Amino acid sequence: MTDIKSDDFREQSLDYHEHPKPGKLEIRATKPLANGRDLARAYSPGVAEACIEIRKDAEAASRYTSRGNLVAVVSNGTAVLGLGNIGALASKPVMEGKAVLFKKFANIDCFDIEVNESDPEKLAEIVCALEPTFGAINLEDIKAPDCFVVEKICREKMNIPVFHDDQHGTAIVVGAAAKNALHLAGKTPGQIKVVSTGGGAAGIACLNMLLKMGVKRENVWLCDIKGLVHKGRTEEMTDQKEAYAQDSDLRTLDEVIEGADLFLGLSGPGVLKPSMVEKMASKPIVFALANPTPEIMPDDVRKVAPDAIIATGRSDFPNQVNNVLCFPFIFRGALDVGATEINDAMQLACIDGIAELARKTTSAEAAAAYSGEQLTFGTDYLIPKPFDPRLISVVAGAVAEAAMESGVAKRPLPSIQAYKRKLEGSVIRSAFLMRPVFEAARATNRKIVFAEGESERVLRAAQAVIEETTEMPILVGRPDVIDARCKRLGIDLRSNENIPVTNPESDIRFRDYWTEYLSVMERRGVTPTMAQAIMRTNNTAIAAVMVRRGEADSVICGTSGQYLWHLNYVTQVLGTDTLKPAGSMSMMILEDGPLFIADGHVNPDPSPEQVAKTVVACARHVRRFGLEPKIALCSDSQFGNLSNRSGEVMRGAMDILNHGYRDFMYDGEMHVDAALDPRVRDRVLQPGSARLKGAANVLVFSSTDSALAVKNVLKARANGLEIGPILMGMGNRAHVVTPAITARGLLNMAAIAGTPVAQYG
Repeated sequence: MTDIKSDDFREQSLDYHEHPKPGKLEIRATKPLANGRDLARAYSPGVAEACIEIRKDAEAASRYTSRGNLVAVVSNGTAVLGLGNIGALASKPVMEGKAVLFKKFANIDCFDIEVNESDPEKLAEIVCALEPTFGAINLEDIKAPDCFVVEKICREKMNIPVFHDDQHGTAIVVGAAAKNALHLAGKTPGQIKVVSTGGGAAGIACLNMLLKMGVKRENVWLCDIKGLVHKGRTEEMTDQKEAYAQDSDLRTLDEVIEGADLFLGLSGPGVLKPSMVEKMASKPIVFALANPTPEIMPDDVRKVAPDAIIATGRSDFPNQVNNVLCFPFIFRGALDVGATEINDAMQLACIDGIAELARKTTSAEAAAAYSGEQLTFGTDYLIPKPFDPRLISVVAGAVAEAAMESGVAKRPLPSIQAYKRKLEGSVIRSAFLMRPVFEAARATNRKIVFAEGESERVLRAAQAVIEETTEMPILVGRPDVIDARCKRLGIDLRSNENIPVTNPESDIRFRDYWTEYLSVMERRGVTPTMAQAIMRTNNTAIAAVMVRRGEADSVICGTSGQYLWHLNYVTQVLGTDTLKPAGSMSMMILEDGPLFIADGHVNPDPSPEQVAKTVVACARHVRRFGLEPKIALCSDSQFGNLSNRSGEVMRGAMDILNHGYRDFMYDGEMHVDAALDPRVRDRVLQPGSARLKGAANVLVFSSTDSALAVKNVLKARANGLEIGPILMGMGNRAHVVTPAITARGLLNMAAIAGTPVAQYG
C-alpha cells in the first residue's frame, strides 16, 4: 500500500489534480455541431420545439434534456471527511471526486455545486431552487445537526430524490455489512445489543437503519464525547440523540460495552480499547469506521477476540465500508424510474442487494481489479468490492423495483429483468451483443471441455458457465491442483463433485484415450508409445479426444501457447472431409458498435478459395449475434487498381462468391477506409454500383498479418474489446482462443460453443 502520509504521495496527488488539465471534470457535447443545420436544431429555432413539449408536459424534460441523468452534489464544506469545516471552495476537489465516482460506476452525469451558506434553512432554499435543473440531489459534507434540517426541508419541498450520502449512504453500506456479519455470527437483529460511538449524521443514520432492520430500540446504547446518551442529560444533546437516550445509571463506554454483540464506531481514533472488546459477547462484531485512524486497529481486536468480525473505513484492511457501494447505484435506479424520493423500501432493497452480492462467487472482473486478495464470502469479505461490475444491475435493479412497488416511480419499467440486462450491458461491454448467443445456448445442454483446466481464468469462467448457462463445463487438469486453486480464489468448484475433471496423470480412461488417438494417427507418424505420451501430457489432444468420443460436445483451448500448435491437434483429432478450419473471426466491440475481423490465425496467406470459404463462414457466424453481415474483402488494391498478390487473391475470391447464391452483402477488393466509409467508395465507383450499403461490419483480409495488425490496433488504441477468435468450419466442436483472453472472454466463448451445431457451422 502507498504511504498516504508520505511527501511523495502528497506530490502525486497534487500532480494528479493539476495535470494534464486542472480538476477532474469537463463537459462534453452529446450531439454533433458541425454545420448550420446542426446549429439550427441545437439552438434557435429548433430548440423551441423541445421547450414547448416540456412546457406541455414536465416529464418530457427527461426525453429532451439531460435532466433525467443529471445529479447535483451539493455541499457548503462544513464537515468534509477528515478535514472538518474547510469551507465551500476548499471542498470542491472532494465534490468533483464524488461526481467522477457517479460517472465511473453508474454513468450518471453530475455537477458539483459548492455553496457559501452556513445557515441550514437558507442553504435548503438554494437547493430547492435547483430542482428544474436536476433529476436528483446528493447532499454532501454538511455538518450535523444542520444536515438534518437541510435534508428535511428539501425532501418536503422537492419532487425529486434528495439523498444525504453521509447519512443514508453510510447507513446502507453499514446495514449490508451488518446483515452479513450477523449471518456469519449466527445472530439475528432482534437479539443483539448494539453500542455506538458518535452522535453525528452518519452515526444517527446508521442506528436508524439498524432499527429498520429489526434491532430493538431498547438494545441500542449511544455514547459520544460526553459519555452515554442518557435521559436527563443536557450537554451536547440534539433531538436526534435524544431519541436514543437510555434510562440508566451507566455513564461510560467501558461500562455499557459489557455483553455487546455489535460495536459501531463513527467517532475518533483509539476510542475502543482491547479491554473493552474482551467484555463483548462471543463472536463480537466490531465496525471501527473512523478515518483515517479507526476507533481500534483490527490487529488489536484479534489479539483479544480471534473470532471477531471486523470492518473499518480503510482500504488497507478487509471489509472497507465504502459509500461508493451505494450512492451511484441507488441514484441509478431512482433516476431510471423517475422516483420522486428515495424511501425506506428503496434503501432496504439496496442493503439486500449489496449483502446478497457478497455471498455470490466473486466476478472475474472484480478478481482482476483486486489481484492477490481473497474475495470469498466470510469474515474478511462481508461486502462486495466497488469495482465489481455486477453492483449496477443487482443494486440499481433492486432499487428500481422497490421504487415501483412502493409507488414513487413516475416512469415504471415494463420489465425489471430487461432493465437489469440493460444495466449489465452498460458495464460489461460484451453483454448486449452476446445476448442472442447466450439465449441460443440456454436452449441446449452441451458439455464444454476446457483443456487448460488449472488456469485461474478457466476456473472463473467455468464457475460463471455453471451460474449463467445450462452448459456443463469439464476441466482437464490435476484435481488436487484445481481444488487448491479454487479454495484460494474463493471459487465454488470441487473436482468430480460439482464439476467433472479429467486427470491426465491417472484417468481410468487413459487406455481408451491413447488407443483412440492412435487409431487416428498411427499412419501419420505416431507410434503407440508416442500416443501414450501425448495422452499423458497434451491437454488439448486429451480434450479433443473427449469430443471425438462423445464425452464432450466442444473443446476450448489456447489460453497458453501458440494458436497454430493447438489448432494442429484439434484438426488432427476432429477434422473430417466436411469439418475443416475455414478461418477465424474476432468481434471487436468499439464505441460505435461491433466490427468483425477475419482471418487473423488460421490461413497465413490464403488462396482465393480459402478467402471465399472464410467470407461465407463469417456471414453465418455474424448472424449468431443478431446482426446482418456486410462483408468487405480488404486489400491494398482498390477495385482493380493494383496487380499484386492481395489484389489478385481478393479478386479471385470475388469471382468464386459471384458464381453462387449469397444471401448477404459483400464487396471487394477495397481499402479499409472505403469499407467503413461509403463516401470514400462513392469517389471510386459509379453511383449505385457498390454492393455494400453503408459501412461494412466485417473486414476479411488476405493475410493473417494484416488482420492481426488491424485487430491489435483496435484493441490498443481504440479501446476495442475482443470476443473470439471464433474458429469457423469445425462445426462448433472446437475453438482455439489466445493467451490474452479474459475469464469473461472464456465465458463468451463457452456460450458460442454451446450454440447447437445444426444451427451454425
